[in-house]
Amino acid sequence: MVYIKTPAEVELMRHSALLVSATLAEIAKILRPGITTLSLDKTIGEMIADHGGVPSFLNFHGYPFNSCISVNDVVVHGFPNKTELKDGDIISVDIGIVKNGYHGDHAYTFAIGDVKPEVLKLIRVTKESLYKGIEKAVAGNRVGDIGSAIQEHTEKKYGYGVVRELVGHGLGKSLHEDPQVPNYGKRGSGAKLKEGTVLAIEPMINMGKKEVYTESDGWTVRTVDHSPSVHFEHDVCVQKNEADILSDYGIIEAAEKANAHLVTDQSVLVG
Repeated sequence: MVYIKTPAEVELMRHSALLVSATLAEIAKILRPGITTLSLDKTIGEMIADHGGVPSFLNFHGYPFNSCISVNDVVVHGFPNKTELKDGDIISVDIGIVKNGYHGDHAYTFAIGDVKPEVLKLIRVTKESLYKGIEKAVAGNRVGDIGSAIQEHTEKKYGYGVVRELVGHGLGKSLHEDPQVPNYGKRGSGAKLKEGTVLAIEPMINMGKKEVYTESDGWTVRTVDHSPSVHFEHDVCVQKNEADILSDYGIIEAAEKANAHLVTDQSVLVG
């Protein structure tokens, strides 16, 4: 069942989403070679608590951390650990926060230091595909229009692998609500989008094959060929003419640009 949000509920969700954005911006400020993802998760948990929120992911179906932090060939649901990040790594940080009864949930992929040009291109194209999907999140369109736009830009235009096993989703009082939002599909297919529906749109795109596997921990998802994978996610509210993006990449990108350990050429990342 799809839950339509009132304008007041959308504003509560915007507040949660922006708290996620602010937390991701804080992570962008401290990312560097030598830091561990476990320490990043600790920082994320502290910031969420300091702002009166609760981590959406912690204990969700037994998940044991505040965030999902996925490095290089890990697609999503990576466990924070004590391994130090290296120059040339890419890292997706996915955070969920519930506050005032509503969830915010989005992700951003960072490039640390001297990252290969072909990986930077994957980051740029995946971020572009997110916005192409968002352009289709308007009332009267269908779920398949979102997935088709993402797939056409990444798979058909650049030959990347679009993950099938994991999809975007509705968002609200529950972390995962209807409808599911695949990153592939046919135009004009799927459920019709209604004004007031809030979606987490999240392309997960592999440089190589689309196939993935889950490790023995039951969570960590990797590419089968160990090619790099990129994940971006925005929270958006379906509206009549243009989707309302509830989260904010602007503050993340500003922090990213200011951090000397991250790639600072935004023309490379944003395109």
